[in-house]
Amino acid sequence: MDTLVVVLGPTSVGKTEASLRIAEHLGVPIINADSRQIFAELPIGTAAPTPEQQLRVRHYFVGTYRLTDYYSASVYESEVMTLLGQLFQTNHVALLAGGSMMYIDAVCNGIDEIPTVDDATRALMKQRLETEGLPALVNELKEIDPEHYEIVDRNNPRRVIHALEICHMTGKTYTSFRTNTKKHRPFNILKIGLNRDRSELYDRINRRVLGMMSQGLEKEARKCYPLKGLNSLNTVGYKELFDYFDQSISKEEAIRRIQSNTRRYMRKQLTWFKKDPDIHWFHPDDITEIINYIDNNV
Repeated sequence: MDTLVVVLGPTSVGKTEASLRIAEHLGVPIINADSRQIFAELPIGTAAPTPEQQLRVRHYFVGTYRLTDYYSASVYESEVMTLLGQLFQTNHVALLAGGSMMYIDAVCNGIDEIPTVDDATRALMKQRLETEGLPALVNELKEIDPEHYEIVDRNNPRRVIHALEICHMTGKTYTSFRTNTKKHRPFNILKIGLNRDRSELYDRINRRVLGMMSQGLEKEARKCYPLKGLNSLNTVGYKELFDYFDQSISKEEAIRRIQSNTRRYMRKQLTWFKKDPDIHWFHPDDITEIINYIDNNV
């Protein structure tokens, strides 16, 4: 039976090189599962595969979209499932690699069919956030969808606004669209988790951020600055530099915050992944052991 190998793990663990080695061994392309590497304008801040790495192995969903394009986990699910249908016609193994929890979950389990928000509703809710503030919108969500209010991250404007957008656009609660029903997949799924000692991850993150700055992250962020209100730029590495551009913090503080927030995101990823009993964990340097495990299970 066809098998999708999923290589996942926290940021800075070493997924890129490990995935390249695995892809070269299997003779397959890499399907990217990083929600920000999809955007063409963010190669440095997202540590996207370099042109040289993309010459080694073909990559899908790297630099495919522009920041102003609408994209979501549900669109990703649909596009990857279509691609897998094509890839499995010529090879019984496919490889997906990345660290975006929602995107990996969308492919492996499917996500609820939540309606796409129309432009008018999105513009209205954005304006309301600016004029009324987040607390007022949180209170409104409590009134019209108390069940979702209990579980949503009430400090995350994007989560709160999206729920309200669905409520206002459909006249139904956001909760009513969340069935959490796992979809059947016509292929096996083999999950490979990569991890390192926490102190080693911290050190790699700190050094990676400094490396990104030396590669031109500040220049990359300045080009994106006029679009800073986009959800696609509400991400570590850019929002901190935008604060620096706004002169609210120093450049040194921006770098420190990028490192700190990246470490926090790494912990969030590991918490999410550790809940999945189907993940088989390896150190990324144990590539021979990983490849042997894959060969014995596909």
